[in-house]
Amino acid sequence: MLDFTAMDYLLIGAAAFGASGLTLYSGFGLGTLLMPVFAVFFPLELAVSLTAFVHLANNLFKLWLFGKHTDFKIVLSFGVPAVLSAFAGAWCLALFADSKPLFSYVLFDIIAEVTILKLLIAALMIFFVLAESLPVFKNLAFEQKHLPLGGMLSGFFGGLSGNQGAFRSAFLVQCGLGRERFIGTGVVIACLVDFVRLAVYSSRFMPLLADRKNWPYAIVGTAAAFAGAILGNLWIKKVTIQTIQVLVSTLLFMIALGLATGVV
Repeated sequence: MLDFTAMDYLLIGAAAFGASGLTLYSGFGLGTLLMPVFAVFFPLELAVSLTAFVHLANNLFKLWLFGKHTDFKIVLSFGVPAVLSAFAGAWCLALFADSKPLFSYVLFDIIAEVTILKLLIAALMIFFVLAESLPVFKNLAFEQKHLPLGGMLSGFFGGLSGNQGAFRSAFLVQCGLGRERFIGTGVVIACLVDFVRLAVYSSRFMPLLADRKNWPYAIVGTAAAFAGAILGNLWIKKVTIQTIQVLVSTLLFMIALGLATGVV
């Protein structure tokens, strides 16, 4: 059970609003930015689960807009392996969430616990920060014959931490799809992965998800995230894209460091 104050409502809403708005120009997806924000306030497994709900709702809206442009041949070759590996990734999240802390210590009256799950999520966050920042990662390209492999990677990491978009885009961009087919195909795959991982999360983290005291804060974060996505293009244009990318990468790295050291 979590004990929040009125100030926490404001902090969660503001953080979710900012994270969602920054996705428009930072290069990172909604799940990549929103999950670390939720992780500051919620247990890590609950943060991943709540982010999955927001991510699915956002993808369903995109599906309504672009679903008719889906290339189902690619969905079969990429999406089916993604769905299967998403189940494995979500199962691993549940497995690591149940493991005991590796060690704990006291830092400025804070009891910090270092767990396998925190170390793993932190490592993934740092990897995606580097992948977004370093040219060597940005220039990676994969052939269409590697689509099943891409689906397995995207689905597994999507199920484990929600970080599926980077791998999905890296593989689908080589398929010669137009803008609308690229978005439509990608969002169908993302929805399938979200459905699978939410099914696993719901079955394994039901006590956390069913606790009514958690939901008001989750609803505030969700509503703020959608507001940030809608209004972000209005208040963020005065800041250069490069500045935003550096700021977001720095914040993600700091949260990853907090997770790895058990402070978050």
